[in-house]
Amino acid sequence: MKVGVVIFPGSNCDQDAVYAFQHEFSCEVVTLWHKDHDLQGVDLVFLPGGFSYGDYLRSGAIARFSPIMQNVIEFAGKGGLVFGVCNGFQVLCESGLLPGALLRNTSVKFNCQNVFIKPQTNNSLITNQLDLNKALKIPIAHGEGRFYCDEQTLASLKTNDQILFTYCNEQGIVTPESNPNGSLENIAGICNHTRNVFGMMPHPERAVDADLYNTDGRGLFESVLQLASASR
Repeated sequence: MKVGVVIFPGSNCDQDAVYAFQHEFSCEVVTLWHKDHDLQGVDLVFLPGGFSYGDYLRSGAIARFSPIMQNVIEFAGKGGLVFGVCNGFQVLCESGLLPGALLRNTSVKFNCQNVFIKPQTNNSLITNQLDLNKALKIPIAHGEGRFYCDEQTLASLKTNDQILFTYCNEQGIVTPESNPNGSLENIAGICNHTRNVFGMMPHPERAVDADLYNTDGRGLFESVLQLASASR
């Protein structure tokens, strides 16, 4: 699989993603500068975490207008795979590729810690290999990670099985106390209705290397790579 990692001014998790795809999963990886228009024939576009354009206005609000996003939107519209993590999730929501918005944490503080998330469905490219009964320990690092949408959108996400992950405790129980940012119904990740665009606030690319004593994120990458390879 050929993966393109987009780099915006202020991205700081791009090399984490490059390392994960290239060194842990043997993918061909190219970096895509935000001013470019050429996606270089990639199979998957990855939007990394960081502080694109300094998070001025709203997180992801300016990056959404970067030249390359025109091509990412067209790519997604044709069924191309797009995966956004943290700031990448924010950019996807700002660009309309995913519904809802990411608001300031209820604590009004930047939150950097390990949390637990629970997969809610196997009906997506990044969750198809995951155990729905197992809590995954995945790190977060954000100040605006509180997922919000209106009631109609929430109902649609539930009806269409688009909620991928919810925050939970170590036992896999979804509780108010396990919600690190105040997200609506503990939502940590979603996909679009055509199931080719995925976004989540926790960083699975930081949980794939045994040297970091956490490999709970590997299953997400293995899910994507296994199904994507089978469909080629």
